[in-house]
Parts: sequence; C-alpha cells; structure tokens
Amino acid sequence: MLWTVLLALLVLVLLQTQLSMCLRELRSHSSSSSSSTLYNGTQQRLPGAIIIGVRKGGTRALLEMLNLHPDVKVAKAEVHYFNVEEHYRRGLSWYRSQMPFTLPRQLTVEKTPGYFSAPEVPARVWDMNPAVRLLLIVRDPAERLVSDYTQVLHNRLTRHKPYQPLEELLQHKGHINPNYKALQRSLYHQHLSRWLETFPRNQIHVVDGDALIRDPFPELKKAERFLELPPKISPSNFYYNTTKGFYCMQTDGHDKCLDESKGRPHAPLSAQAFKKLCHYFRKPNKLFFEMVGRSFSWC
Repeated sequence: MLWTVLLALLVLVLLQTQLSMCLRELRSHSSSSSSSTLYNGTQQRLPGAIIIGVRKGGTRALLEMLNLHPDVKVAKAEVHYFNVEEHYRRGLSWYRSQMPFTLPRQLTVEKTPGYFSAPEVPARVWDMNPAVRLLLIVRDPAERLVSDYTQVLHNRLTRHKPYQPLEELLQHKGHINPNYKALQRSLYHQHLSRWLETFPRNQIHVVDGDALIRDPFPELKKAERFLELPPKISPSNFYYNTTKGFYCMQTDGHDKCLDESKGRPHAPLSAQAFKKLCHYFRKPNKLFFEMVGRSFSWC
C-alpha cells in the first residue's frame, strides 16, 4: 500500500514538472513572436499610402523625398505584393512583414511602379484598405518610354545579352508599334481608368514628375497636404548637384543623392521617330488630362 502511494506521488511530481516546462516554452514562444512585430514601441503596419507608378516616372525620387518627413517611414525595396502572384499568395501577414517599424503617428509608405499598369491590382489594394491614399507620379510619356527602354538596354548590356535598337522595337512597317510594352505603359488613361473604377478620384494624387525634377519642393508640399502631414519638408532640404545634373536631398547635416542609374543619358532615337511618337500620344494624353482635371507640358 505504501509503495502504491509513493508511486502515485512520483507520477504526480513528474506531471507537474512536465507541465511547468510546457508553460515556460509557451511563454518563451509568445515573447519571441511579439518581438518580431513590436520593437521599442514600434510596429510593422500595412501602408497608409502607396506610390503606384508610373515606371520610370520618378517613383524612387518621390519616395526618398517623402522620407525626409519625420512622420513618414518607407519600405526600402519594391515589394511587388499586389502584382506578383507568388507574393500575393503569401497573404497580408507577409506583406506587413516587408514594412518598416513605425510609431502609431507615423505613416507607412510603399512604392511599386508595376502596380499602376497591372489590371488585377486596384481591387486587391481596395481589399487591403479602401481608405489607402494613392500617389501616381507621371512624366512626359514619350520621355518615359525612352527612359524605360534605356533601363532595359543597360540591364541587357550589363549581362552581355543581345538587344534591339529602340527604333526597331518602336516602329513596325513605318508606323508606331502599339504592342510594344514600353509604349503601353505610357498610355496613362487606360491604366488610370481601371483605378477609377475602384477608387474615387480624390483618393489618387497625381504628381508632376517633370516638375519634381525641375524644382522638388512645390510638388512635395502638395504631397504633404494630400497625405495630411504637418508641413515639415522645406526648400532647404534640397540642393542642385551640378555634377549629377539633378536635385539631391539634405537633412540633419547629411546629404543624399539618388544612385547613378538616375539621370542616365537616354538611348538614341531619331528626331523623326520621336516626333512620330509624340503625335501618337496626342490623343491618349488629352484623355488623361480630362481624367485628372489638369494638363501637362508634354511633347
């Protein structure tokens, strides 16, 4: 009888020890889990604003300039969540994990220029947050097309891959080739019409990319107002770098310029082909101007 009681007590002690170990492991897992989403009072949050495009329109410049604001934190890399199926299938928790750590008062901003022309993206962004603010930066569509080609050309040359001259891609039997992808990306009215089927016009702020290059501050001031941020960016945050040929940023005694890929000389295109391209964009540009309620000084 005594042995039976002692055996029962031993089993009880072992069970209590095992239960204690399990509780410690659970607390440890909970602590490490929370530390991945919370650090020094900050947290990874879904973006309150997204720069949706356009490609080669000045999205990187706009993002870095907005990042001068103390109430803004930006995702450093293009996430391509809404326009890449492999990423989208990972879900919002994965998307959130790509965002910077922010305080509650700070605005998280992400930029992926491929969002603007991808048909499936507007509905997906709406499903994430119908109140998200969208920034669209545009520039002369003909200049944007040449810049687009220049980037592709540079990448192919770097990898020692063959390439076609721009004029061959742009024209077919003496006419503008409407199937050329870089040209399709410059048909702003087609892409914006899809976004306006999902989002109200006042939720999309259009930034003049050409004006941003000439004088950044006025465009940044408009963006601050749209994002409902207190005015903290000033003209002193920008200075013209004569060596690079464009504006650089300065804050807290530190200078920052965009990398060497920005301001790269354009690939050659004959004056005749460029004139033909400008003529092709005349009607699409007019439709875009009507959509946004303003015009731009494009070719």
